[in-house]
Amino acid sequence: MGLFEIVDEETIKRGGCTDIYFLRSEEVLRKEGKNPRVVMEVTAVGLPDEWGVFCGLEDVIALLTGLPVTVDAMPEGTMFLPNEPVARISGRYLDFARYETSILGFLCHASGIASAAAHIRVCAEGRPVYSFGSRRQHPAIASMIERAAWIGGVDGVSNTCAHPDIPKSGTMPHAFVMCYDSPEEAFASFNRHASPDVPRIMLSDTFCDEKRESLVAAGQGATAVRLDTPRSRRGNMRAIINEVRWELDVHGYARVQIFLSGGVTRDDVIEYRDIVDAFGIGGAIASAPVIDFAMDIVEIEGTMCAKCGKRSGVKEVYELPDRYHVVLPESAQAPAHATPLLVRYLTNGTVTSGSNLSEARDRFLGSFDRGRCTCGSPECGEGHDHHRAV
Repeated sequence: MGLFEIVDEETIKRGGCTDIYFLRSEEVLRKEGKNPRVVMEVTAVGLPDEWGVFCGLEDVIALLTGLPVTVDAMPEGTMFLPNEPVARISGRYLDFARYETSILGFLCHASGIASAAAHIRVCAEGRPVYSFGSRRQHPAIASMIERAAWIGGVDGVSNTCAHPDIPKSGTMPHAFVMCYDSPEEAFASFNRHASPDVPRIMLSDTFCDEKRESLVAAGQGATAVRLDTPRSRRGNMRAIINEVRWELDVHGYARVQIFLSGGVTRDDVIEYRDIVDAFGIGGAIASAPVIDFAMDIVEIEGTMCAKCGKRSGVKEVYELPDRYHVVLPESAQAPAHATPLLVRYLTNGTVTSGSNLSEARDRFLGSFDRGRCTCGSPECGEGHDHHRAV
């Protein structure tokens, strides 16, 4: 270990970050001369929501490159359902057994964040959504959090360590405003000195009433006011937002938008999307429930087998023209006009296909734009078909 309590890349790459029972199993299997050729599939029996967005594959490819294994998987950004294999790993068991911990860690965590971001984006109904939650997690994984959130459809992220292609968003914290004698002075200073390409979104709830600071911000050139009011002071948040909107409008600032942040949940997005122009989401994305993937043997030495509760045999997932998904044995004939969703990424340790960030994001957004879209809430009255895969 180094300065911080984090595991270095070299340790992860060599399989040194694993559950101890894999090492103990390896020792016994080697002494017994057992190292069968297996096929293992990664599936989730249940999901936090009706569907998920697959993410984290890029790290799995990096982890397994050079090992004598073959990997097939859904491309990142693919929307998946419970019991669908999202990835398949083939090879001699002892060649990759100890890597199961990291494989699942990469996929479970990133897919959980991407899925939460995707559902919030759907619920926002076109209002921009930004990822503001990397501070809720260990800084060593900030880049992963923002990457997964971006694939899940957010419009920007706050952390400077995010991929260079991901737009960075954010203007000022409460501490900035408190460095001045008054909000008016703080807003004027920001407007004078911030780069012209930085939006003039002023944080308008530091010292006093939200509508008062919002009017001050609007008078100092704000294009939007951000309400980050602590829950201890919120009261009726809808009434607060409506009051701010009213005062801005009647004082000639109808074009000044309202940006809501501060512990915003998916339910908050649904509740306020009719009166809020954009949302900053923290823990509801960064601290999202992981996808509970499991990695299980489905074939040994060419013979179908599985533990209790799992389905034996290698499988394929097909997307039909009507966007339903069908899971069939790999040996079964593909349905007419169906598209197989599992793609070959590694062949005996050699990369045959890569995971591209922009393509992964576009893949989810393309599915979303084609109409798959549910907020997962009983408040959704759109009559959407919640049984389609995409």
